[in-house]
Amino acid sequence: MDNNILITFALGILVIFIFGKIFAWPIKGILKLIGNSIIGGIIIFIINIIGANFNFHIGLNIGTSLIVGILGIPGAILLVILTLFLA
Repeated sequence: MDNNILITFALGILVIFIFGKIFAWPIKGILKLIGNSIIGGIIIFIINIIGANFNFHIGLNIGTSLIVGILGIPGAILLVILTLFLA
């Protein structure tokens, strides 16, 4: 086999590997954000179930689940405090 073909083949594989790594990082971040948002929605749902006894409700939408998804438990506490102050 010709050396030029081997070099071209190796460089092609290297370029595919580099592009794969570059595009894999944002996808991992997006998937993590989606997973955390789903968990945030579940946390808000649980807060609403418990809060139903006290006439307390947080709207379950994309914005609130993203807040809890990004910030975690402190985000849920933030939403509870904001809802108490704004109500």
